[in-house]
Amino acid sequence: MAQLLFCFLLTFAGLGQFPSEATASGASLFNWRFLSVNGFSWSNCDGESLPGKIKSLSVSPDPINIPGDLTVSTVLETKVPLTSPVKVIITAEKELLGEWMKVPCIDNVGSCTYDNVCELIDTIFPPGQQCPEPLRTYGLPCHCPFKEGVYSLPDTTLTLPDVDLPAWLANGNYRVTGVLIADNKEIGCGKFTFSLDSSSWWF
Repeated sequence: MAQLLFCFLLTFAGLGQFPSEATASGASLFNWRFLSVNGFSWSNCDGESLPGKIKSLSVSPDPINIPGDLTVSTVLETKVPLTSPVKVIITAEKELLGEWMKVPCIDNVGSCTYDNVCELIDTIFPPGQQCPEPLRTYGLPCHCPFKEGVYSLPDTTLTLPDVDLPAWLANGNYRVTGVLIADNKEIGCGKFTFSLDSSSWWF
């Protein structure tokens, strides 16, 4: 699970380097500019049975405003090294009329499978370049392989850019499960719950 959260942190660090695909394609009827993430919570869905886990994770403020600043701190532990290829399976569900419905994978958003996140990370941070802040300051890696051990990120503020979402995704209660697989073995599993609230205008 620790390695999976590393991928999330790397994605946060890389946000803002790429234009939104939704905006570029003009596929969305609305341009969702102001999002708030409310009631964020997390857990290791495997207890203590898997080698990778989140030991602690704190995010603030609540709600998290997008665009806006996010302060995050975490302690991660992995008992095994992680080498390429690494698969991540994301299952996202939205609450509708009291039932949880699976969100399909559309433009790499939703319930998607990423066959090798090591290659994905390399496209964001080309090998040979320094790791971005705040990872560089705290000596945290930004490329596979990840060595076994404990990784700590103190309180760090990240600036989140605009995020464009289709209207049907921009509001509601969500739960997301992420499973990380390497060498055909499950390394970690995490569950995240939150709600989205948005304001919009015609685009």
